[in-house]
Amino acid sequence: MAKFDPNLHHRRSIRLKGYDYSLAGAYFVTIVTHQRECLFGEVVNGKMVLNEPGRIVQKWWDDIPAHFPGVETGAFVIMPNHVHGIIVITCRGAVPAPKLDDSQNRGGETPPLRKTPTLGQIVAYFKYKSTKEINGLDGAGVVTKLWQRNYYERIIRNEREMDAIWRYIDANPVNWAEDSENPL
Repeated sequence: MAKFDPNLHHRRSIRLKGYDYSLAGAYFVTIVTHQRECLFGEVVNGKMVLNEPGRIVQKWWDDIPAHFPGVETGAFVIMPNHVHGIIVITCRGAVPAPKLDDSQNRGGETPPLRKTPTLGQIVAYFKYKSTKEINGLDGAGVVTKLWQRNYYERIIRNEREMDAIWRYIDANPVNWAEDSENPL
């Protein structure tokens, strides 16, 4: 193994320097599978046909608003080796923790408040939960490392950008043959 050289071996942040990613706003994220491996199904006649791992990814994306009060999701597409989605943080500051059912709420306590999550925490939750469940499948092409280490994001600054990104996400399966992530 090569000796550590800080000029060669360091991670560069691809985030906007000094920006607070817990701020209310809309974010376009792209998350790519480890080594761009096609794991979530295939595009057939311009439509994405999900396999079991793809359905699990969809399930955990859909869970984001339930797990993070004050967070919504917008357009989303699963492709064979990546996902594109819009995450909207709707409030800033303390938000209520998820409600506890009677079996969890001992003594009628009020759930505590928690800080607004950062975009990174939201993406990390999604990646962790989907990886954990997919790795629990019985021999169905299980991989221990599902996602690339990082993710791509863009702060959506206005309605024009939101509309363009929404259209891009919706058209992604139709344009798969020309997609730079398509290994074929």
